[in-house]
Amino acid sequence: MVTVDLFRATPNGSQSIDHAKISFGGEVRDVTERQRTSGLHDPPPNSDMSSSREMRVVICSLVLAAATLAFYNPIIHSRFIDFDDSSYILKNPHVQGGLTWGTVKWAFTTFREGNWHPLTWLSHALDCQVFRLNPVGHHYTNLLLHAINAVLLFLLLRQATGLTWPSLVVGALFALHPVNVESVAWAAERKNVLSMLFFLLALHAYDRYARTGRRDLYLWVAVCFAFGLMAKPQIVTLPFVLLLWDYWPLQRMGRGPAAGEALLASAPRSFPALVLEKWPLFLLAAADSVVTVLAQRAGNSVRTFDQVSLGARGENVLISYVRYIGKMLWPTSLAPMYPRPQNSLPGWQVLAATALLLLVSVLVLRWRDRRYLPMGWFWFLGTLVPMIGIITVGEQSMADRYAYIAFVGLFVAVVWTLDALASEHRIPNAWRAAATLGVVFLMGCLTYRQLGYWHDDDTLWRYTLSVTKGNYQAHNNLAFALAEQGRSDEAIAEFRAAMALHQYPPEQVLALAFYELRIGHPKEAIEESDSVLRSSSAPKVQAVAWSEVGQAHLQLRHYDQAAESYRNALRLSPENEMALVGSGLIALRQGQSDLAVNQFGRVVKLDPSDVNLLLLAQSLRQAGRSAEAEAASAQARKVSPNLSEAEAAAGQFLSVADVKTQP
Repeated sequence: MVTVDLFRATPNGSQSIDHAKISFGGEVRDVTERQRTSGLHDPPPNSDMSSSREMRVVICSLVLAAATLAFYNPIIHSRFIDFDDSSYILKNPHVQGGLTWGTVKWAFTTFREGNWHPLTWLSHALDCQVFRLNPVGHHYTNLLLHAINAVLLFLLLRQATGLTWPSLVVGALFALHPVNVESVAWAAERKNVLSMLFFLLALHAYDRYARTGRRDLYLWVAVCFAFGLMAKPQIVTLPFVLLLWDYWPLQRMGRGPAAGEALLASAPRSFPALVLEKWPLFLLAAADSVVTVLAQRAGNSVRTFDQVSLGARGENVLISYVRYIGKMLWPTSLAPMYPRPQNSLPGWQVLAATALLLLVSVLVLRWRDRRYLPMGWFWFLGTLVPMIGIITVGEQSMADRYAYIAFVGLFVAVVWTLDALASEHRIPNAWRAAATLGVVFLMGCLTYRQLGYWHDDDTLWRYTLSVTKGNYQAHNNLAFALAEQGRSDEAIAEFRAAMALHQYPPEQVLALAFYELRIGHPKEAIEESDSVLRSSSAPKVQAVAWSEVGQAHLQLRHYDQAAESYRNALRLSPENEMALVGSGLIALRQGQSDLAVNQFGRVVKLDPSDVNLLLLAQSLRQAGRSAEAEAASAQARKVSPNLSEAEAAAGQFLSVADVKTQP
């Protein structure tokens, strides 16, 4: 049914043509407004109503941005999180070097972190150039991008549908839903908010292209899409999203109402024609998908079917879709890491998830006359496909950051449906406004609280452990945070809790054993190194394990066992630095000065550090080669940034081996 309101009363009691509202399938469109914003028709001259509408849109945009900044204000107190922030910013010399030609070249050629996203690297480099390593600047850039995205989403929906208030509600939900905190408060997730910016700009350009048929606008779609892919490949589904946009709100697909044809300058009706129209975008998506797979393989990020079976992936896909819906409706227990289950999921959960997804899909198709329902639902399902776990990357079963784009579809479907139902049941506007404001305010409060958990590593990972189970990565990351604070005993307890939940590769077990040695836990280091000797047959790995066993025995004053362990390490890897130093110390203790000189000489060739040079000088003195000892000491003074610290470290090595120093 089409209802047309053509007249309005003027202040003097006459009537004038103002605008037409066309209603079909529960949807109301402001035709004049849509024509005006599309550029198809000039706005009426001196139109008070038009100016009022424009002012209302400006005010709504400013309020939306202000609310986003207000509820996200705690982000100014957040620190960097040692969960990708180190690799992306804190320990990345390319990024810290700022925007240079070298950084640009590196950004476009590196597969670091298993990704190819040069624009993301360059944005971090720009932040480092402006803010250095002050986390406030990095986080606030994320926040500003998120606020811009919220306003762009509101303007996009308002332009496409002519409806201000439902569009504003969707923008507000996107801005303040706590599931998006991860994308904003995590500095390394710059790629999420940056790619979303170009995703929305591409949609804006496409919406105007569909109304005007201007080819230069289609070129802007492709350019924005390419930029977005260079920020993060998560927007690879944009061509499919544009097909949904054709279905609703543009209604270019299928047999739409006659009024729709007047609104669009280019309106092919067949699905094949619409697909063919987007072939350059599909080509870009395919190319970026190939590059992404290569990058993830280079970073060893992709899990094989031996690591995660096809059945486990399928179960996780179904359960995760339902969990995402749950997080949208009831956003509690949000965490930066949802561990993948170690065993098969209960069959009843998989069946229930399958039934729910099928039921919603059937209902959406049953009510397809409300086109926003299938558009929103399939937007949600489709945009999650690259991240849902079919191709398994990393250790997580799902992630809040993956919902950043996907939840827009659910927000549209829910808001437009509730708005239509409220109109059909004639619920007073005051009640509708109060309920909407209440929900949005609640989301803002939850977001404010969630931001507090992202204050620092200790807070974040303790919170994560409180809302997840069997989360070895949370234990592991908390251990590193505690170690950084010098809380060694607590750190070790968390490391061991992580190892009880996860079978670490030998290299990581050896890293833990080395940490045990640093903090004076030699017996624990022996246990962990012995487990590596039993589990790994790689010569270099075994050599490191034997050298750490030798170091532990040296700390325990078990000199014979230490010497034997060092011999085993050097037999497997003659250039193992720890074993060379240890065997040199044992030789000094036993008075075998020539052997000590030989071992420390080899160490200096491998690593001419100040400490190694001082140990060589000590062995030369014991061998009676004073001139050479003085030369080694002089070289140590030349290369040392802090000679007193180097002398203290060398003295500690000698003390552990019970070697008397010679002046």
